[in-house]
Amino acid sequence: MTLSPTVAVIGGGPAGLMAAEVLGASGAQVHVYDAMPSVGRKFLLAGRGGLNLTHSEPFDVFMSRFGERRAQLEPMLAKFGPQQVREWATGLGIETFVGTSGRVFPTDMKAAPLLRAWLHRLRSAGVQFHMRHRWLGDASLDSAALRFATPTGETSVKADAVVLALGGASWARLGSDGAWAPWLQGRGIDVAPLLPANCGFDGAGWSAHFSSRFAGQPFKSVAISFTDSQGRSFARKGEFVATATGIEGSLIYAASALLRDEIASQGSATLLLDLLPDRSAEQVLAAVKHPRGARSLSSHLKSRLGIEGIKAGVLHEALSKEAMQDPVQLAATIKAVPLKLVATRPLDEAISTAGGVRFDALDPALMATALPGVFAAGEMLDWEAPTGGYLLTASMASGAAAARGAIRRLGL
Repeated sequence: MTLSPTVAVIGGGPAGLMAAEVLGASGAQVHVYDAMPSVGRKFLLAGRGGLNLTHSEPFDVFMSRFGERRAQLEPMLAKFGPQQVREWATGLGIETFVGTSGRVFPTDMKAAPLLRAWLHRLRSAGVQFHMRHRWLGDASLDSAALRFATPTGETSVKADAVVLALGGASWARLGSDGAWAPWLQGRGIDVAPLLPANCGFDGAGWSAHFSSRFAGQPFKSVAISFTDSQGRSFARKGEFVATATGIEGSLIYAASALLRDEIASQGSATLLLDLLPDRSAEQVLAAVKHPRGARSLSSHLKSRLGIEGIKAGVLHEALSKEAMQDPVQLAATIKAVPLKLVATRPLDEAISTAGGVRFDALDPALMATALPGVFAAGEMLDWEAPTGGYLLTASMASGAAAARGAIRRLGL
């Protein structure tokens, strides 16, 4: 009797697990290896505040979130996109709902029940898991001999195909440390530098007084705008948080790619913060100019415009005492507080990673042209996306795509 081909999936995050699921359904013998004691650690962390599985917006809008990598990712997401993610979750007994922002969540908001159901289904399909197996990135990978460091010593395994799903380089303590990058480069695979994505920034220039009083507090109901030196622009309403050294949070993460690249090329990036996006410049100026009688300026701004707390604090950061008394300058700054940023926060703090295995080092099936039989998937590929379910959906879609490529190569 001829044994089914063996496929090694290295990495137990969403991309690796989805690759294992598709491969298992093909009849292949599937072995998942992960350096950590359990799989899906970053997946579980992402679910702490409510697991954002995907997004419900129209597919064309969904695809626009992937920027310059849309062309490479669209074929994968056309096969396994937002609707397929929801159907997949339902198949695991996990119902989903669409939140007010259009994001899709499990009804209980939790990641752990979904992961448990997923692992049960994978094991039932014959997928075998090998924990605390750290791939050593050995040069014999092209002969399908894979070396792993384990608690009991080094071990070597053979496989007919390999799917690498090793993640990016953020949250190294959860297993994604980017150690694979020099290994693959040494095997002739082109890897774009790993950079922070969906990250915070340093350099807003806060005074010691502002940092001590407002670090950790949110800017709510604001908008930011930014145009880089190449004319690319970003403008959106939302909220973010002041840190002791700068800014972070969902609205900043959405603009982080442009800000990061501008800092890299120009040394800094200055965004404009609109403290009152729902009021026109004319309305703000009229309110500032309104007679305030014996009231202080802070009381006037609070009563007429609702500006207090951190919003009042950032105006004092941007303007001198004299400028604060100039209605025209004050009103203009309320609508456009300049925040100069000079550095991203460290890569290990970022939610996700930009850079990775370049698509031109892979064939359309995500197989490395320099290493036949070796496929790559997930965040270790050279793409990025904002938060909102895009990262998880595309990681799973690429895992499925790499598995389909391995299936075709093995003739299953």
